[in-house]
Amino acid sequence: MTITSTDLSQGTSPLSPDQHQKFFELAASLTPMQKVWLSGYLAGSAEAGAPAGAAPAAAAEPATLTVLYGSQTGNAKHVAGELASAASARGLTVALTDMADLKPTQLKHEKFLTVVVSTHGEGDPPESAEKLHAFLASKKAPDLTGTQVSVLGLGDSSYEFYCQAAVDFEDRLRALGASVVADRLLLDVDYEDQVPGWVESTLDVFEPELNAVSPAGGTVVQLPGLSAAAPTAYSKRNPFTAEISEVQKITGRDSSKDVRHVEISLEGSGLTYRPGDSLGVFFHNDAEAVQAMLDALGLDGGAEVTLGEQTKTLRAALTEDLELTQSYPGFVEKYVGAAAEPVEALAELVEDKPALRAFLEERQIYDVVHEHPARITGQQLVDSLRKMQPRLYSIASSQSEVEDEVHLTVGVVEWHGFGRAHLGGCSGHVRRAQEGDEVRVYVEPGDHFRLPPDPGVPTIMIGPGTGIAPFRAFLQEREAQGADGDNWLLFGNPHFTQDFLYQVEMQAYLKSGLLTRMDVAFSRDQAEKVYVQHRITQHGAEVFDWLERGAHVYVCGDANRMAKDVHAALVEVVAEHGRMDAEAAEDYLSALRDDRRYQRDVY
Repeated sequence: MTITSTDLSQGTSPLSPDQHQKFFELAASLTPMQKVWLSGYLAGSAEAGAPAGAAPAAAAEPATLTVLYGSQTGNAKHVAGELASAASARGLTVALTDMADLKPTQLKHEKFLTVVVSTHGEGDPPESAEKLHAFLASKKAPDLTGTQVSVLGLGDSSYEFYCQAAVDFEDRLRALGASVVADRLLLDVDYEDQVPGWVESTLDVFEPELNAVSPAGGTVVQLPGLSAAAPTAYSKRNPFTAEISEVQKITGRDSSKDVRHVEISLEGSGLTYRPGDSLGVFFHNDAEAVQAMLDALGLDGGAEVTLGEQTKTLRAALTEDLELTQSYPGFVEKYVGAAAEPVEALAELVEDKPALRAFLEERQIYDVVHEHPARITGQQLVDSLRKMQPRLYSIASSQSEVEDEVHLTVGVVEWHGFGRAHLGGCSGHVRRAQEGDEVRVYVEPGDHFRLPPDPGVPTIMIGPGTGIAPFRAFLQEREAQGADGDNWLLFGNPHFTQDFLYQVEMQAYLKSGLLTRMDVAFSRDQAEKVYVQHRITQHGAEVFDWLERGAHVYVCGDANRMAKDVHAALVEVVAEHGRMDAEAAEDYLSALRDDRRYQRDVY
């Protein structure tokens, strides 16, 4: 059984409005184990026809395996879901819990705990895991002696701090007294094939312990706030083959940026999405670049190779299935090991991890091969490469407005180096795409980037560059709802005349009143550079006033600089206009985040 807040929406709930409100206030305060007990008690009371106030005949609390996950792009969430489903199939009682929905003080009640967490940026935990990550390092963290723990980390080995968030969680849980009962597993981006074995081995460890405490329950409790994905036949493992209906450049001829507005038909898929969701896009590598790579290695593109359980031509595998744009240490190690003759320069780099990482930071796999061609077979090349990973883009449309379409705002990644022009994998595909071309897609829910449930609540949307994408969707949705809440957009880019994305639409929303106000920052249009964070502090009194009257604030875009600068600006505004010190201002914003009033979609 799965219990979610969406199952008991006001429109379908048999509860009165007052009961409905009280139910969710109670549910939000309960621990996972308390939720399981209450679920069983209510079910037993209903079957026995017991009066609402009667005590249960046997109120033994079932032993619960709590599966905690922290996910940035949805991968950790899906792995955690696989573990929860497999545990339920074994008859175990499971609490599948997003870290953002767990009150840190509830952690001391957990006795059987599995952590699935991704890492992004410079070893950082996902947005949804930041609060728990910080709590475990604080003096408030509880004694966890008697708690049994296992940890799985997802990451990208091309980054220096590979799976660091998972390492942090395990180290801190162990330091608090928890017993780590299974070896930590750290998985790279091509993790899918290793998950089933980990699920089974993890449950083999926990199952005897859980059953020794109490009888099996076979229940999955999914905490309120964790949205249930709409049922669909299509997913990351089985994407929908969609048709591209339009690709339009929306930056000017003289712009330093190439940004494309992309429209994709979802007709016949049954796929649905909400503002705040992302679209996963599988792409094709550039045919000319693939051929140049084959030529450099002296390989026949028509030769057959084995890829998993499939047999394909080498050219097709390189074009459709394998990663050639994002480089990573594992490729170099396998490539050097497979070469018939020593590739000395690369072999030296393999022994010097920092130097190898620096070498790869500026290069695509194409570059590695062109600079260091080796005698290698087609099959060995395929075996050295990892599977292509889809790219996630914030959806730039509301289905209320565009129906069987989905829109994206794609910044083309391009640069020149090592004697050749470079394009990003997916953004390069977008640039080459023609109307009618096909692309494989799926919807990834954005559980932590949602419009306020109440359409009367004000919103502040901060989205420079392609970060405007989800706010186009937000505004389309608010218009379709007839929402009367105020909306404030802060947008920035280099030049007004070249880089004002969706200018006509935004100005029309401003004229109609849907946008209450819009502030822009075109950084290169004056001697002194101006960014969105400067507009925040410039209008600090108004920003704080909006926050005080309940506004939700959203930030979308670059995580490394923009999001940090915007956060610092918000701290400054709250401190100045709320008349508090920096620490209290940070606490103010943390409270907004806990209330889902400060949400970020950063990358």
